[in-house]
Amino acid sequence: MDDYPLLNVFLTMLYLFLWVMWFFLLFKVITDLFRDHSLNGWAKAGWLVLVILLPYVGVLIYLIVRGRSMHERDEKLARDSEAAFRSYVRDAAAGQGGSGAGDHVNDLAKLAELKDKGALNAEEYERAKAKLLA
Repeated sequence: MDDYPLLNVFLTMLYLFLWVMWFFLLFKVITDLFRDHSLNGWAKAGWLVLVILLPYVGVLIYLIVRGRSMHERDEKLARDSEAAFRSYVRDAAAGQGGSGAGDHVNDLAKLAELKDKGALNAEEYERAKAKLLA
């Protein structure tokens, strides 16, 4: 270790980090390229050839030309995933899963509403809730 100065260790780590970061960008660009539905097959093939034949320049050109739309596609994907998850949870809570749990959820919601309106006192609410959950 004495024949390898600290500056060389630092530079080696920096080069390794930049190399890994470049691969991350390359995979991100290729993934974005195939997720984009607005491009036709020839445009995708052209971008892919550019990124493969001129890797550093191709990735930088792609980021400059399509970086903003890349971000918008990522946001849309995140929004769509969140909406699908919320829809799944809503359907599962409503009993779409075939278990009939939706009836209990609706009944508990109605009981809570009656309690909040003052139509049921705390004791009646707890009795009805226990009866529903039994």
